Amino acid sequence: MNEILDAILAPDSTRDDFAALPIPESYRAVTVHKDEAEMFAGLTTKEKDPRKSLHIEDVPVPELGPGEALVAVMASSVNYNSVWTSIFEPMSTFGFLERYGKLSPLTKRHDLPYHVIGSDLAGVVLRTGPGVNAWGPGDEVVAHCLSVELESSDGHNDTMLDPEQRIWGFETNFGGLAEIALVKSNQLMPKPKHLSWEEAAAPGLVNSTAYRQLVSRNGAGMKQGDNVLIWGASGGLGSYATQFALAGGANPICVVSSDQKAEICRKMGAEAIIDRNAEDYRFWKDEHHQDPKEWKRFGKRIRELTGGEDVDIVFEHPGRETFGASVYVTRKGGTIVTCASTSGYNHEYDNRYLWMSLKRIVGSHFANYREAWEANRLIAKGKIHPTLSRTYTLEETGQAAYDVHRNLHQGKVGVLALAPEEGMGVRDEEMRAKHLDAINLFRNA
Repeated sequence: MNEILDAILAPDSTRDDFAALPIPESYRAVTVHKDEAEMFAGLTTKEKDPRKSLHIEDVPVPELGPGEALVAVMASSVNYNSVWTSIFEPMSTFGFLERYGKLSPLTKRHDLPYHVIGSDLAGVVLRTGPGVNAWGPGDEVVAHCLSVELESSDGHNDTMLDPEQRIWGFETNFGGLAEIALVKSNQLMPKPKHLSWEEAAAPGLVNSTAYRQLVSRNGAGMKQGDNVLIWGASGGLGSYATQFALAGGANPICVVSSDQKAEICRKMGAEAIIDRNAEDYRFWKDEHHQDPKEWKRFGKRIRELTGGEDVDIVFEHPGRETFGASVYVTRKGGTIVTCASTSGYNHEYDNRYLWMSLKRIVGSHFANYREAWEANRLIAKGKIHPTLSRTYTLEETGQAAYDVHRNLHQGKVGVLALAPEEGMGVRDEEMRAKHLDAINLFRNA
């Protein structure tokens, strides 16, 4: 690995230099173990501790197949799917790997007693398999997390509809929280030149997810002037939704849980902000009953911030805790678009407010290659910025996942893999200088 790192850090390394590098037999990776899948049995979700389940160990470099690439990972980041994997909720990810392993002799590689996790990376291509023409050794890249087989006609209009669509590093093995990762070549995108490795790695999953969910015609199709309610507006996902709303001429109504998070939203440019803890919204009376009076109080507060208008779009991801309120406060004919359920998967809402007011609920899951490419292009052009707040070492990934699990973080948390320190990998200092305050916004907060 030292030879690989030396080549990446050397300013004059060529494609031929990278192509000539020997691939090591093993690499360090963050894993969960199949024989520990029941280790948290009987504990509540909050009691499950990723620091106990995530391991750092040497694993063999996987065989490189057609249409694939091996990438030296300089940096990665923690997403909520890494938390789910680490606490084995809502199920163990080894079921995903077992099913994928049955698809073909090549996919059998993924069905192992350990799972290398992680759905983001920034790094350098080391090798490509047969049939890869667009990328080669030495290319500096980021990777989006859609792994798709594309052998069915269903996926050729929108790859997210392919029956063999999976999230890399969550439903497949050999993810990005490691020194080397295995990806399909159609996951690769150019690394933004003005960003460091850890900054470039941070947006991938959440930026693409927010783009499809909010901007794409496959999601809410946001337009200028829309009022957009954004839950967790300073978090890993919501911070990108807030930026897309502002950049697209919409009016974000940012819901946060502290004054510190409210201040971050203000610095991003948002004006309409609701601190749900300070205003003490309690959408549930108890475990089984919601409180419509709180929905109404919440809706009234939104109208105070919008000049009397209801929201056109709700950017939903908390799920059970907020979904009833989200359906209620959406305007007649509006859209609730949901991509996750971090507070619980069993959503409950009063259907009268949906059907009689002609509202829509749209399910949105990650993004297709084109959507991910467009989202990354906006990062590369400095229109949307990373929301990296803190960076951990690979050995500290358990703590990073714990912090995300307990909502102790702001924006995204990064993880250094091969990169020996933060701030490396910047190729366009002039462009970086123009956007430095925005790049560092979440760090400074």
